[in-house]
Amino acid sequence: MIGFIRGIIDSINESSAVIDVNGVGYIVNIGTGTASEMPPAGEEVKLHTYMAVKEDDMSLFGFLHKEELELFKMLIRVNGIGPKGAQAILSVMSVPDLRFAILTGDAKAISRAPGIGGKTAQKLILELKDRIADTVGEPESYAASGAVQASAAGDERTEAAEALIALGYSQTEAYRAVKAAEVPDGADANAVLKAALKYL
Repeated sequence: MIGFIRGIIDSINESSAVIDVNGVGYIVNIGTGTASEMPPAGEEVKLHTYMAVKEDDMSLFGFLHKEELELFKMLIRVNGIGPKGAQAILSVMSVPDLRFAILTGDAKAISRAPGIGGKTAQKLILELKDRIADTVGEPESYAASGAVQASAAGDERTEAAEALIALGYSQTEAYRAVKAAEVPDGADANAVLKAALKYL
């Protein structure tokens, strides 16, 4: 298995990149979010990878952040969601946004991913909710990256939910209140927290 690839970007588009590693070009499937964060061709990059092996195919899926890869691995364990489906989900949702959607049961948000229907989204939530809940509060090594900045709403709501849990509310109460909180776009975690408290 290949845990990661470090090399020079030979070429890149919104769905794949060719990484030159000591003269060997590896084709790596990437999502649109990863593609938007990648440096330009000619520069070095490190991608955390998952190798999908089929009877007639071997494919690499790459991610700039290890947390994305770990969530990708969780997604592909759900029956009906293969590597391409998992990558499609992570292409339209950041890690914080997807975690929040799973914890709050927001199947509609997840089903926006190409090829992911409502029933599949509901199944994903059912199978992963408890596992995702166990990871809440873990540090995110990518927290300062553009990916999180681009998805601040989901991240701020997650932070607010964690604060409510720390105050003694259950996870169900916290995430239900945070989801219901009405705040303007760009509101920080404190604003979300204050709004959420009105529902508790």
